[in-house]
Amino acid sequence: MFYPITPMIFLIAGLLAFCNLLSPSLSAQVSGGTLSGTVTDASRAAIPNVRVTLTNVATAVARVVATDAAGFYTVPDVLPGSYEMSAASPGFATQVRTDITVNVGASLVLNMVMQAGDPNQVVRVAVSGTSADQASSAVGGNVNASTVLNSPLNGRDWTQLATLQAGVTGVQTGSAQGGGNSERGFGAALSISGARPDQNSYRLDGVSINDYSNGAPGSVLGDNLGVDAVEQFSVLGSNYPAVYGRTTGGVINAVTRSGTNAFHGSVYEFLRNSALDARNFFDAGIPPFKRNQFGGSLGGALRKDRTFAFGDYEGLRQSLGITQVNTVPSAAARKGVLSTGSVVVDPAVSRYLQAFYPLPNGPSLGNGDTGIFSFAGQQVTTENYFTTKLDHKFSERDTFSGSLMRDNSKVVQPDAFDELLANVVSRRQLVTLHEQHIFNSKFLNAARFGFNRAVAIEGGVSRVMNPLLADAAFGFIRGQFVGEVQAVPGITNFTGGL
Repeated sequence: MFYPITPMIFLIAGLLAFCNLLSPSLSAQVSGGTLSGTVTDASRAAIPNVRVTLTNVATAVARVVATDAAGFYTVPDVLPGSYEMSAASPGFATQVRTDITVNVGASLVLNMVMQAGDPNQVVRVAVSGTSADQASSAVGGNVNASTVLNSPLNGRDWTQLATLQAGVTGVQTGSAQGGGNSERGFGAALSISGARPDQNSYRLDGVSINDYSNGAPGSVLGDNLGVDAVEQFSVLGSNYPAVYGRTTGGVINAVTRSGTNAFHGSVYEFLRNSALDARNFFDAGIPPFKRNQFGGSLGGALRKDRTFAFGDYEGLRQSLGITQVNTVPSAAARKGVLSTGSVVVDPAVSRYLQAFYPLPNGPSLGNGDTGIFSFAGQQVTTENYFTTKLDHKFSERDTFSGSLMRDNSKVVQPDAFDELLANVVSRRQLVTLHEQHIFNSKFLNAARFGFNRAVAIEGGVSRVMNPLLADAAFGFIRGQFVGEVQAVPGITNFTGGL
């Protein structure tokens, strides 16, 4: 079955136009953070027109705002990362706060007290985790870059880390083995704060990446590669701002990593095999298993303090031994000789039984009318994931960022009776564009464009072992699964030919 997905386009242009940067009720940002606070003197009197500069430590890109008459300042739509902030005003010593961490979607409050003195005198204070208070009432948590990179993840799926947060439970939906997952998305089924899995919202760089039917995103193995490409993500369980919209469950909000002034990269390969695996109850021996997961990332400045790029590739090659165990009619039952008596077998049915139902190769079941047919096969999976991000500073007032993500995966495995090799294919694409223009210290406009496309193809055939599956005399259509035989309860259905 082919599940074409109508591309989802998200355009938020002008919705943040002319945001008053001095308004204490400014809405939270979808992918960036917000830093606000008040600047006062030693007597707690507000100081207006203080020049507040927020500088990204990794890229040296700075944002400048000014306090209002009440001494209040706000810096919205801040890219997650580490920052340094300074406050300068005539007649006061310059205040500098370091080690400020802005998380995705977070609203932070950082108040400063300025001492009378020479502006050339600098008072530098490192901000601890408790010094910048959360201004948001949302219930949730944040998973930082260090946790994403250093946590042991089976399959290197970064969304697994969502279960580290309170109120998040769920299980991986597994691979495409058995089919059906393409109808509702391949990703992990998570319940956040008790909500149904299909009520959650997944966002990357401010754009929804939910699969069709509102399912969780994922490849045919149910994973989301790109651990090295995720800067951080947050998990919101309840009471989050309406800006996230379109969901009654939780929100998983991630941001792609950006390049910095210093070049950083990595190359890796992870190997797994069946040497230390245990035998399944139905297996005669340990099924062969080989998994190679490899890739690399690189990020840095194309132009120092102005243009930054980051790219990440991850490939997966897996061969997994699987044991198929099914129930088929016995040789006597095919002729109508049952334990309860003899019956007449319709010739139209008999030809399908003889052509497509194998004889039991295992023990008989119950009264002997059925038996076990089992075989060992291989499930072969390939996946290629790629993402890149570009950040550019046109001027002190204009910045731009864009990201591209592609994830193509395919799994090939035998059908229930080892008569053909079926495949399931998943293709995902995501493009995001974000432009920010600062008109002055009071007004800012942010425009965001997103294009998300996901396609799943279930029912393709890679190889045919039984030539009768292509015989038009059985009513089959080449290239499509048709003619399914719905067996009586207790017997495995025949999934059809091509």
